[in-house]
Amino acid sequence: MTAILAGVVEEGERLLQIARQDGAALSLLGGVAVRLHAPEVPPSLDREYKDLDFAVPKGGGGAAAKILRDAGYEPEVAFNAMNGKERMLFHDLEHGRQVDVFVGSFRMCHQIPFGALKPGEQTVPLAELLLTKLQIIELNEKDVRDTILLFHGHDVADHDDDTLNGARIAQLCASDWGLWRTITANLKRCREMLGEYDLSEADRERIGRRIDAVLEQIDQAPKSRGWKLRARIGERKRWYELPEEVEQ
Repeated sequence: MTAILAGVVEEGERLLQIARQDGAALSLLGGVAVRLHAPEVPPSLDREYKDLDFAVPKGGGGAAAKILRDAGYEPEVAFNAMNGKERMLFHDLEHGRQVDVFVGSFRMCHQIPFGALKPGEQTVPLAELLLTKLQIIELNEKDVRDTILLFHGHDVADHDDDTLNGARIAQLCASDWGLWRTITANLKRCREMLGEYDLSEADRERIGRRIDAVLEQIDQAPKSRGWKLRARIGERKRWYELPEEVEQ
């Protein structure tokens, strides 16, 4: 077993390799996952990555915990004992790095269910990866940058083969008014912020077209009864969770 690597992208790849050798389903989330999917990274969309985030299927927390402990990480014992069915925390004390493991779904401001996660998959599907970036109620610049990078490198289609699955995004938003409210607002914000990055006119046009395509699919998707009932209440009631409440 090699030591924890200083480079966070390289360390993410090391942990994925260990999981593959063990036959465990461990898939990256977060900025490092976005980076691994980027065929090219324009300088204006490049950024540093501090921590690692992983997804595992329901029931996969025990295998992930063993991999991380054996790989040199210290578990957050009390947090994991209380929250281990949904989320676990581990620390790389030498490099000051935190590893989050989300079990079955990603839950912060909104809950994003994972599709079928299988051993050997580097990341969650691109649709879920995009939604984890956009579900935060106070979108920060790094998440805008990661979102634009995803749209820079990937077209929108109705499948998961190295594309952003617009049908999947629309389906999840059509069943949850709160998620719809946050995702559509943040997509529009990313669209508006395109001009703040040093990209070619062709890149901006292509990215904007792809964002518009997702917004159109979300708009056209038939909404569930629950969505329609919640829409009547609208913003009079809070439609998101606060991350600090989720972590308690």
